[in-house]
Amino acid sequence: MRKISVLNWVSIDGFIAGIHGETDWFPWDSEIEDFYEQRQNKADTIIYGRETYEVMSQYWSDETLTASDRPSFINFMNNTAKIVFSKSLAKADWNNTKIVREVNKHDIDQLKGGLDGDILGDILIYGSGTIVSQLAKLGLIDEYALMLYPIVLGSGRPLFPNISDRIKLDLISTRCYSCGSILHIYRPYNTITIKNSC
Repeated sequence: MRKISVLNWVSIDGFIAGIHGETDWFPWDSEIEDFYEQRQNKADTIIYGRETYEVMSQYWSDETLTASDRPSFINFMNNTAKIVFSKSLAKADWNNTKIVREVNKHDIDQLKGGLDGDILGDILIYGSGTIVSQLAKLGLIDEYALMLYPIVLGSGRPLFPNISDRIKLDLISTRCYSCGSILHIYRPYNTITIKNSC
């Protein structure tokens, strides 16, 4: 069974982006890049909501990207299979993208299961708070890898919009980074819990 993992940075007041989608507040260095690359090496599919998809497709499909962006990142973002959940997106021009109109539990379960004999990688979700919330409500997310950065944004785009019921998680591990970020990895409640301190 494939694993769906949320891979997001988040402010300490629970936002994944500023009110206008800005992420300039989050530090990006070689340590963080190493972690993201390790996770991407285990994945073969990305899920986006429409807004995150539009931002990512515009950035990563830019042919002027330089060596400061790791070639492996450029290759992964552009060539990996992508699913964008959107009721309004007319077409998806970014390579290997499929538009899906509704979040359907049966369809997601099939996506996670694959076909008999398939050896498939993980499914990653970047940003896309609305989709994260919908999948979380349906119990379809297997792991949350959240990079918590010590900043209060005050307002912005929340990681879990439109969540009214409690969703209990187990803290599996933590890791501190020199830039000030702390990685928290959570899984659905009742998994084996191993808490690592910084």
